[in-house]
Amino acid sequence: MNLIGSIIKKGLDLKAQFEDENPDYREAQRGELYQLLNKAKGTSIGLYYNFESILESDDLIATFQERLPLVEYHQINQQWWQQTLKYPNITWPGKPDFLAKSSGTTGKKPKRMPVTEDLLSSIRKVSIAQLTSISNYDLPEDFFEHELMALSSATSLEKVDDHQEGEISAITVSNIPFWFEGAYRPGKEISNIQDWDERVERIAKEAPNWKVGALSGIPSWVLLMLKRIIEVNEVDTIHDIWPGLRVYTPGGVAFEPYREKFEAIFGREVHILDTYLASEGFFAYTNRPGTLSMKLAYQHGIFFEFVPFNEEGFDDQANLLDDPKVLTLDEVEEGVNYALIITTPAGAYRYMIGDLVSFTNKERAEIKITGRTKHFLNVVGSQLSEDKMDEALADVQEKLGVNTEEYTLAAVENKEGNFYHEWILGVEEMNQATNEEVAQRIDDYLSNNNKNYGVARKKALEGMKVYQVSIDRFYEYQAQNRKKGGQTKTKKLLKQEDFLKFRDFVTQG
Repeated sequence: MNLIGSIIKKGLDLKAQFEDENPDYREAQRGELYQLLNKAKGTSIGLYYNFESILESDDLIATFQERLPLVEYHQINQQWWQQTLKYPNITWPGKPDFLAKSSGTTGKKPKRMPVTEDLLSSIRKVSIAQLTSISNYDLPEDFFEHELMALSSATSLEKVDDHQEGEISAITVSNIPFWFEGAYRPGKEISNIQDWDERVERIAKEAPNWKVGALSGIPSWVLLMLKRIIEVNEVDTIHDIWPGLRVYTPGGVAFEPYREKFEAIFGREVHILDTYLASEGFFAYTNRPGTLSMKLAYQHGIFFEFVPFNEEGFDDQANLLDDPKVLTLDEVEEGVNYALIITTPAGAYRYMIGDLVSFTNKERAEIKITGRTKHFLNVVGSQLSEDKMDEALADVQEKLGVNTEEYTLAAVENKEGNFYHEWILGVEEMNQATNEEVAQRIDDYLSNNNKNYGVARKKALEGMKVYQVSIDRFYEYQAQNRKKGGQTKTKKLLKQEDFLKFRDFVTQG
């Protein structure tokens, strides 16, 4: 009898019964904002914007929105965050012990953002909320006696003056509760191995000694790790090594392009629970079967706002308007792309992090990530968003059987002054369809499903080009640029100069 597993499962079932299924979203979010402003009212930013008077106003949310501007990273970093390491109480009480270095997909230099103990507490609370939601799945009692394999970047942090810096995954792993360390794999020793290939080799050799029931990590790198475990141990599927594996939480990128590959490696059903964990916080998680949509963590220390990603919020170059329409959680609509705005216990106030989300179920506060505000190809008016790119490739997979794990594209101007959208697709199996067939399929899909793209094709956009290359070439390029493994995500959109360098590398040989 699995006594411990039985106790844990019954405890989670009991806790889930007390979850509020029909909350007042505005009141819940008002409460989160009140707590944030009340704790930060004595900080420099709190005094500057007079948080005390905001807290005393008749309409807390409206006054907060009137008083504080929407900001992007370069604005809040230059004005406030750069001072947090020199002086205490700048945007949050005390000084942050950690800085998260974003490994995101936009910008040339990694962003550096404060991570406070209160933010780590928020992340832990959301993690527990997702763990509690496991009770919604039909899992056996012995699952709760298994271990978690979390594939992240190396967990070693860089000591800088009186704080430490690293990716958010490294910071969270280094702060896991002592009682959880025994269930965490691959463990801190192996996680601290800096070289990706060496780390994976150690994991592959040690894998049979572990009792893994859940996996976590970015799909592309988890897939490579699982393949290597299978190769080293000479088995057919990962369940031959970890028969109790029943849950995988991907996060970071869309899972659907990888589904077929994972299903082949798993060999049996594994529940996919998506997560939305960024350097700025843990924002959403899948909490029920039958969907990859994620429940917004609106009761765990974060205040959310939403700017429509259309003419009400942005210009045609995806720049935020001077006076955009801003909505709260109770005001959003399903099926609309919104730029996410956050206020957090790390001293971020009305901060636009650059992600786009869409509500799939407003009643449940469920969202999906649809792209990035800067992952928006509009050089010739095509207004091509990341979710439309993903849809086009899903259509290519369905109609032509081309399974793309990674892709990158750009608007490229030739010597004659004509613009082409050029796509590089990372595929495992070559010659499933010709480049021309794939290009035509993508072009047709976008023309029929994106009005602006269709108009651009009749005017300034001359055509579409596709290069199918081995997925290994993608990883080799990332290794060359020391961006292999862990939390690294492939850039979907590149400027022409960077794209041509990438194209030359992956298409040679």
